[in-house]
Amino acid sequence: MELIKKTNIDFIGKRKISFVISSIIAIAGLIGIIQVALGTANMGIDFSGGTSVQLKFTQPVHIDQARAALARHNLKEANLQDIKEGNKLLIKVGKTTLATGKAADTIEDVFRKEFPGNAFVVESSTEIGPSIGDKLRKDTLVAVAISMLGIIIYIAWRFDFKFGVGATIATLHDVLAMFAVFFVMHKEINLLFITAVLTIAGYSLTDTVVVFDRIRENLHKNLKGSMFTIFNQSINEVLSRTIVTSLTTFLAACSLFLFGGEVIHDFAFALVIGIVVGTYSSVFVASPIVSLWEERAVRAKA
Repeated sequence: MELIKKTNIDFIGKRKISFVISSIIAIAGLIGIIQVALGTANMGIDFSGGTSVQLKFTQPVHIDQARAALARHNLKEANLQDIKEGNKLLIKVGKTTLATGKAADTIEDVFRKEFPGNAFVVESSTEIGPSIGDKLRKDTLVAVAISMLGIIIYIAWRFDFKFGVGATIATLHDVLAMFAVFFVMHKEINLLFITAVLTIAGYSLTDTVVVFDRIRENLHKNLKGSMFTIFNQSINEVLSRTIVTSLTTFLAACSLFLFGGEVIHDFAFALVIGIVVGTYSSVFVASPIVSLWEERAVRAKA
C-alpha cells in the first residue's frame, strides 16, 4: 500500500531546525532523568515505596466520594484510579503517608466504615519498602544505559560505527523526549512507564535500521551527488513505508489510550508519544548526524 507517491523532500536541509528542537527536548529530558535519579520527580510507588490496594465493590463507588472518605482519615495524598469494569478501585499510598505494613489495613478499615452497605473484596495488595524502591530506581537507569550500549554495538556491527552512533543518539533522544513529556506534565514515573520507554527504544531502532539499510544500499551503488543528496533520496524512498508502519502502530496505541482503561492509561500515552518521536528521530536526528559525519569523511579524503 503506497499512500505517498515518489517524493523529493529535503529532510537533511532542515537539520538545523530539527537539531534545535531536539536539543530543547533533550535538555528537558535530562532534567527529568536527574529528578528521577534524585527521587524528587513524581515517582510511583514502584520507585519511591508505598502501598497499592485494588478493591472490588458490589456496587459502584464514585471516585470523588472515595477520595473524600480517605481525606477524612488523613489520607489526602492517596492516588485513586477508577476501574469502571467490575466496580473496582485502585488506591495508591506513598511511603510518606503511612508506615509500610499498615497502609493496606488502614485503607480497608476506611472503606468498611465509610461505605458499610457496599461490601468489597481485596483483589490485590502490594507493598514496596523505600529501600526496594530506591534499588528499583537505580536498576532501571542502569537497564536503560545498558540498552543504549547494546544498540550502538549492534548497529556498529550491522552497518558501521558512524551509523551506530547515529542510531544511539536518536534512540537516546526518544528516551529523553518521553522523560521530558512525563516530567513537564507531572505524570507518574513507574515501572509501566519504563516498560513503555524500552518498548519505544526498540521500535525507534527498528525504524532507524530500515532507513539506514536503504542508505547503505545507495552508498554501495555509488550514486552521483553529494552525501546529503544520497541521504535525502534514501529517506524519500522509504518514506511511504515509514508512514504506513508508524500510522498503524500509532492507531493501535491510540486505541489502548482511549479504550484500554485507567490502569494502562499512562503506559498507552507514553507509547503514543514515543511512536511520534521515534518516527521523527529516524528521519530528522539519526540520518542528519550520519550524513554530516559521512560528508566530512568524504571531504577529508578529497
